[in-house]
Amino acid sequence: MYEYLDGTVVARAGTRLIVEVHGIGYELATPLGARYEGKARVWTHLVVREDAHLLYGFPERDARDLFRLLLTVRGVGPTSALAVMSGLGRDELLDAVIREDHTTLMKVKGIGRKTSEQIVLDLREKAAKARGASSSSTVAPAPPASQAEDDAVAALLSIGYGEKEARKSVDKARARLGAAASMEELLRAALAS
Repeated sequence: MYEYLDGTVVARAGTRLIVEVHGIGYELATPLGARYEGKARVWTHLVVREDAHLLYGFPERDARDLFRLLLTVRGVGPTSALAVMSGLGRDELLDAVIREDHTTLMKVKGIGRKTSEQIVLDLREKAAKARGASSSSTVAPAPPASQAEDDAVAALLSIGYGEKEARKSVDKARARLGAAASMEELLRAALAS
């Protein structure tokens, strides 16, 4: 129904994004680590349930299309698809599916062996085609270390981690990756531990 929204980013916390378009604030669920600042185009996917209309947003069309691809997997709903996209980068996810790398897929919180096998089974051929498609993503500069750490902790809190557990995971990731690590790198390392 909605292809994308062009508007101003009003707020961002974890997987929650609010974009104002002509005086209307749209709340979207978005993958952790997706970058939005100021004026932004957010590619959308609408999920209509009996009790809610949920809008999911992505910084580029390829990411939205990958989300939709994940939704075609039996047993994977929007929440699981968003978790997979938050835990793994686009290329890392597609490579894991192509290589049938269940270890990488199971690093994502909430993805077990059975779901990992189903993702590989349902997406193997589609992933090879999608892997060849060029990504229109741009690389944003890394935020300062303390901001990156705070953002990574906030992201973990938004997916159910406790405050202590989130801080400890991010601190371990920072120790392993060093001071130059971005929020996305910290988050992926924290989710993998």
